[in-house]
Amino acid sequence: MDLTHLDEKGRARMVNVSEKAPTTRRAKAKGAIYLQESTLAAIAEGKTPKGDVFAAARIAGIMAAKRCGELIPLCHTIQLESVNVELRPRSNPARVEIESEVLCNAKTGAEMEALVAVTMAALTIYDMVKAIDRGATIGDIRLAEKSGGKSGRFVREEEV
Repeated sequence: MDLTHLDEKGRARMVNVSEKAPTTRRAKAKGAIYLQESTLAAIAEGKTPKGDVFAAARIAGIMAAKRCGELIPLCHTIQLESVNVELRPRSNPARVEIESEVLCNAKTGAEMEALVAVTMAALTIYDMVKAIDRGATIGDIRLAEKSGGKSGRFVREEEV
């Protein structure tokens, strides 16, 4: 297996995509933050110390996707066409499920941008509720599906 982020001497490098043709790329990522039931209720009732948790998390996820190339050392900076972040409160166990979808027409990209969006949305929820729920736990972050590019379509088996 060739590791594209290593040169012939094994040193880290940014992959040269200059010869690649742009394609439409789409990626979905998912994750969750597990909370106390009372914290989930406080979010739903708008009674958290820092304000509208979902609005802040949604914006943070979108902003993070746009800055992925600055956050992940070997990622290319790409022009995103669309970023969507969905937040769904769930019970048993109490959690907020997070899903991002990223769309671009580029030579590379979309997966890391979608994953970064989910991660930052989860971190923002934690920041917004940590005063009332320090035990909140972020997890289950994963690429759910992607399309476009040389490797084609991928759908995680449990997402079908």
